[in-house]
Amino acid sequence: MNCCLKCCGKEINISDDSRVEVKTVLPSRFNGENFHVLWNKNEEAKFHLPCWNHLLNVRTSANRKNSTKKRPHETPDSISKQEKALIREARKTAEFFDSGEQIKKEASRVAEMLKSAKHCVVFTGAGISTSAGIGDYRGKSGKWTEMDHNQVSDKINQMFDSQGPSASKRPCLQNECSDEEDEDEMDEDGVDYEKLRPTFTHEALCLLMDKKLIKHVVSQNGDGLHGLSGISKENLSELHGNVFIEKCEKCGHRYERSFYVMDDEGSQYYEDLEDFGKSSVKKPKHAKQCERCGLSHRTGRKCEQKDCTGYLMDTIINFRDNLEEEILTRAFDHAYQCDLMICLGSTLTVTPANELVDVIEKPHPIVICNRQKTDYDDDCLRKCRGEQQPRGGRVYGDCDEFMREVLKNIIGERSLKVWEEDRPKRLINYDKCRSKNN
Repeated sequence: MNCCLKCCGKEINISDDSRVEVKTVLPSRFNGENFHVLWNKNEEAKFHLPCWNHLLNVRTSANRKNSTKKRPHETPDSISKQEKALIREARKTAEFFDSGEQIKKEASRVAEMLKSAKHCVVFTGAGISTSAGIGDYRGKSGKWTEMDHNQVSDKINQMFDSQGPSASKRPCLQNECSDEEDEDEMDEDGVDYEKLRPTFTHEALCLLMDKKLIKHVVSQNGDGLHGLSGISKENLSELHGNVFIEKCEKCGHRYERSFYVMDDEGSQYYEDLEDFGKSSVKKPKHAKQCERCGLSHRTGRKCEQKDCTGYLMDTIINFRDNLEEEILTRAFDHAYQCDLMICLGSTLTVTPANELVDVIEKPHPIVICNRQKTDYDDDCLRKCRGEQQPRGGRVYGDCDEFMREVLKNIIGERSLKVWEEDRPKRLINYDKCRSKNN
């Protein structure tokens, strides 16, 4: 991959170079001819970290004529208001990646922290499941990011309509494919949760728990992949529920299933009523609207316990739903005991889940591995008086890559290779778990 700042254009060496990947909103009237960034077909661009930082600090020219005194392939000292707007939107999506060497260095430090910790708690978010096939929320192509872009697209188009560099329609950009090819590459709506399998990170956390180096995992994810990887329910707090677990709304008995338990039609019915006042979906007989989230939690099955005829309901926490008190309490109990917290794949913005990080007794270390910046980054880098290294660690990049290096430092490269070669056997076991009849 090459840097998309035209005046650079040099190769980004993943091993040695830190990089930034962003996505913007390009207008329909855009040819990129007099701009300093070479955007690709997905409205994305990649930069060396210094190139991106320089781009952010370049001043906006007073008018477009001044902004073109330097050619796009020369180092910019000013850019047009139009290009500044594109960069401003891109900045909101920025994903940072440390160099391979930096990740190895930090992984070595974190491995030593794990070995010396007495009560390590791991906090996980959507970022650890992206390699399994689930989209995240705040990544450059995340769900909320796409919604934000849709809201500003009209504004961007208006800016280019009034000051556009060309009246022509937007031509093909870097490596742009035909419309037909783009449609083939688009992801389909929805996720087939039953076909998802644990990622390297899920399996690594299970291994570290087996080795008593991790005491508890707290997760914001409802995909069920931690449990499928082998982490027991006693060692796991799934704050936002699990699409494979349903519970009786009458007696509270819980059922862990091999299949996706949610009734999406019931929720769709109520969602349509709220949005459009009517629905083409027929209301299921068992559906009941939740007073808090406005959707239906009932799954359509009934409790199998003796003398109980209560309806079963999913455990997923929707917006405005309250977290289950027992699960939240267990998570906080472990957070209070924690002397090392490792946060993987989360921007730590959702409450009350992120409050778990606040209760850690200082100066116990916090380690964060995530592509985006978080409000807790400074906490990771604090140093105690007289210490050369920060108490915690901050890694920008993919969780799988980081955890591979951590494991390598704990069990050794040879043992890691053997363990990775056993994944086909683990996959057979995962398939059996998901194919059980219950």
